[in-house]
Amino acid sequence: MTSKPVNLRQFRKRKQREDKAKQAKANRLAHGTPKSLSEPVREERERLLRELEAKKLDGSDEEKPV
Repeated sequence: MTSKPVNLRQFRKRKQREDKAKQAKANRLAHGTPKSLSEPVREERERLLRELEAKKLDGSDEEKPV
């Protein structure tokens, strides 16, 4: 019985693509959420900070101790 010949160049390329896909998956897990999910959260946080900043009392009308 003889085995089917294998094209080593194709084998190496396939192996390299599989390794890149594994690395990409690990990076996606390690480096956060997709932009489509993080964008609304970031916008909401910025909106809340703007509201908070607008509601802060300005200290200019208070009497300053001498």
